[in-house]
Amino acid sequence: MVSEGLTLTACQLCPRNCKVNRESGQKGYCHETAELVVGRAALHHWEEPCISGTKGSGAVFFSGCTMGCVFCQNHILSKGDAGKALSIERLAEIFIELQNQEAHNINLVTPTHYTLQITEALTIAKKHGLTIPIIYNCSGYEKVETLRLLEGLVDVYLPDFKYYSEDLAKKYSKAPRYFEYASMAIAEMVRQVGKAQFNEEGMIQKGVIVRHLLLPGGLIDSKAVVRYLYETFGDSIWLSLMNQYTPLEHVADYPELNRKVTRRAYNRLIDFALALGVENGFIQEGETAKESFIPLFNGEGI
Repeated sequence: MVSEGLTLTACQLCPRNCKVNRESGQKGYCHETAELVVGRAALHHWEEPCISGTKGSGAVFFSGCTMGCVFCQNHILSKGDAGKALSIERLAEIFIELQNQEAHNINLVTPTHYTLQITEALTIAKKHGLTIPIIYNCSGYEKVETLRLLEGLVDVYLPDFKYYSEDLAKKYSKAPRYFEYASMAIAEMVRQVGKAQFNEEGMIQKGVIVRHLLLPGGLIDSKAVVRYLYETFGDSIWLSLMNQYTPLEHVADYPELNRKVTRRAYNRLIDFALALGVENGFIQEGETAKESFIPLFNGEGI
């Protein structure tokens, strides 16, 4: 499978550039071959209000991940240990089925390593009546060349911006040059879809929402992320500042991460963002650090 120089026979879809032949059955850094694997495709109610709405987002959770963060909440799926193989044609059908269930949008979760297959499936589905917005829900560790394949197919970009610090990016995600790649990626996303547009129900139709998850002890880095995003992109993007970090058993080797985020630290981050002048944003209220935010990857909808 090849598109504009990007191929699965020497895969360089993400910044890992591992160049493995996924077509022949080799697994990339993402833990996946060229075979399309999905863990769940169903209505999802735990996204930002303008994405989940009242009926839910049509979330398709792809197996594997190009990041591999040590604190990953979806680690069973991200390591390729769950999910069901399906064809590109079946993926297109799933998009239509979610639309028929009255999903507000199609939410592609951790899609980067399957971008070539997804673009094919979207093209097929749009020919068969898919009209709801397409959301590309990714880690932010993206290549501009890969994102350009999505122009005209994706309406809303929902990237993370995980780190400002190179040291933290390497320590927790083994992701060199994370800040560099994420900043270029968001600039490309803004170029493609522009400022956010919402319908009369308040549901996002186009635009970029950048998520940032506050980590335990990570307030200084989080402030640097927020400052950079606001000073660089201003009102061209929306910020979603999250406190839902959940310490699971696999962070035992990182004692500084083996606890929840304090309410005081999160409030300080919100106050910092407001003092900067951030107005386009989402915050989380109440007790969000719990495993109910982690869906079951039981093959539903596949």
